Amino acid sequence: MSRTDDIINVSAHRLSTGALEEAVLNHERVVECAVVGMKDDLKGEVPVALIVLSGSDSNENVKDENRICDEVKKIVRDDIGAFAGLAKVGVCNFLPKTRSGKILRGTLKKIFDDEDYVFPSTIENAEVLADVTKVIENIK
Repeated sequence: MSRTDDIINVSAHRLSTGALEEAVLNHERVVECAVVGMKDDLKGEVPVALIVLSGSDSNENVKDENRICDEVKKIVRDDIGAFAGLAKVGVCNFLPKTRSGKILRGTLKKIFDDEDYVFPSTIENAEVLADVTKVIENIK
């Protein structure tokens, strides 16, 4: 939890994305996640999450994924509070990472906010970013 400086402002509540990720990881099927703040006209920012599920494959039932996303939202509300409720949760096969293993949260935030971004030169697998972009567009 070394990301104590990664704070989002949701309706005047300052939330640590690291704390939100810790709550998301309390779900037994979630093996990896990234939480970022997405721009919102009313609240300033809202927390959104991308999750990777254990035992997940491309044939995962959409109904099961939706149920798990709802369970993740409930866990965050119960652990942190209603003001920290996740606005969106998307299921990915992989999260985009650098070669050293860091998740590209800044790039994910820019995709959620429909901002231009520079394709990171340190990305481990460029195809993952294209897949994640499709997931983000589907949940927005």
